[in-house]
Amino acid sequence: MICPFHLRSRAGAPRSGFTLIELLVVIAIIAILAGMLLPALSKAKTKAQGILCMSNHRQLTLAWILYAEDNRQAFADSRKWLTGSVDYSGSSYNWDPAVDIMKSPLWPYCKSAGVFKCPGDRSTVRASVAGRVTTLPRIRSMAMNNWLGGGTWGASGDKYRLYLKTSDILVPTLCYVLLDEREDSVNDGYFNVSMEGYPDKPTLWEILDYPASYHNRAGGFSFVDGHSELRKWVDPRTTPPIRRGGTIPLGVRSDNNRDVFWMSERATILK
Repeated sequence: MICPFHLRSRAGAPRSGFTLIELLVVIAIIAILAGMLLPALSKAKTKAQGILCMSNHRQLTLAWILYAEDNRQAFADSRKWLTGSVDYSGSSYNWDPAVDIMKSPLWPYCKSAGVFKCPGDRSTVRASVAGRVTTLPRIRSMAMNNWLGGGTWGASGDKYRLYLKTSDILVPTLCYVLLDEREDSVNDGYFNVSMEGYPDKPTLWEILDYPASYHNRAGGFSFVDGHSELRKWVDPRTTPPIRRGGTIPLGVRSDNNRDVFWMSERATILK
């Protein structure tokens, strides 16, 4: 027989735990806080990637400058600084820095494969390594201004200066050396900028290669004077959706595109 006193004691005991309504209120508060914090965390991550991207540009451009200083101002030009390519195949040049990157004339001045790729570039390839197929990150997004010794482009190319040594560059702050090229555009080691129609015939402007936009629609650039910056693209034609695992059509007309003007203005000058 259970003692009545015992029953009264249990009935009068303080209640423990939460009701369902209280739990739902707590969950709702957590969801609201998460909704407020996650965008801030995402922006912080993007900003950190942008800072690392600019650091990579500065390091690799410093290597380019040091090479020129050791070679009587003759720099490693855009067709010689890196002879390899990048694509979506499982070939070792896509994931092994020893194939091309470590053979670059700039390698002795930096010796870091990480600086050749933007941290925002998440492109990968499937490759067979030691008999096992695995997913590996591609190793490069960097490309060099084709007007740095690489060769002219287009019918009006002979009107513009092809730089062959650092002393040829009259305004170092307005001549870019390297940029990050987007994953579905990057291939060889140089980035073509057409000077067709520049500066006053905007109906002739075109995008030959596409710059990257991994940092909230911005891409990294470095300049002859050693500084780096992120360019925020303003025309949506400069940042079409990325074609994962394939190549976007190149050499596309882009009339009145202010981003094309910006790149042309910093690629070369009239002779």
